[in-house]
Amino acid sequence: MDLCGRDHGVLIFFFVKTMFLKDRKYNLIKGIYSFIDENTLAGDNLKYKKIYDRISWAYNLSQRFFFRIKFGGEKKFREPFLSELTIRDNDKVLEVSTGTGNNFRFLNKKAVYTGVDISMKMLLQAKKHLKRWKVKATLVHCEGENLPFEDNYFDVVFHCGGINYFNDKQKAILEMIRVAKQETKLLIVDETDKLVRENYRKNPFLKGGFSDADKASVPVNLIPKEMTGIRSEIICKGMMYKLTFIKPKQYE
Repeated sequence: MDLCGRDHGVLIFFFVKTMFLKDRKYNLIKGIYSFIDENTLAGDNLKYKKIYDRISWAYNLSQRFFFRIKFGGEKKFREPFLSELTIRDNDKVLEVSTGTGNNFRFLNKKAVYTGVDISMKMLLQAKKHLKRWKVKATLVHCEGENLPFEDNYFDVVFHCGGINYFNDKQKAILEMIRVAKQETKLLIVDETDKLVRENYRKNPFLKGGFSDADKASVPVNLIPKEMTGIRSEIICKGMMYKLTFIKPKQYE
């Protein structure tokens, strides 16, 4: 390994060592930091963890096909929400519900990425994809409602897909705010009820899991009143929403 490789390895080790809360214990599984005892999962978190474990092997292929048919390609689908992110070289970036890691492919490769997800099998797919795309990222297996990171740590925090069906959406939002630095812009993206009704329910792999389309709504009412610049918009031909807001200075 060359000097750059060794230096990067030291940087990643130091980053991982310092970003986790000191009282949180984890297992290292095939290079992925796991903070979940799957025997303790319950409710929708357990339900959707099982669904995404089951479909992980075909997820990327099916997504690419869907995006090409509906939007003319994956990049065109992601641009309306990823364009909200300003990522500088060496920024520490967190994606909650990173899935198979596809968003990282379209972002500044000189940033330092962390992706979390409740599905270990999705994260194992992400590990393979990120290696192929030459994207450096730390992958973490945890629930969005219980992030294992220090307060005010990340320069960029975003979530794309999944929060509609979390056990506790508000707690997950508060966790994203907690780990973001002050004056950070946060981004939350997920499917609308239109996508659930018109696509998910017709998918033989998914239709048993997305029976409650009413949960697919923009969670503006869950954003703390102290946040500033709150904006929401329906995007991607009515199939997705995006919600952005800023964590103010001196927010505790």
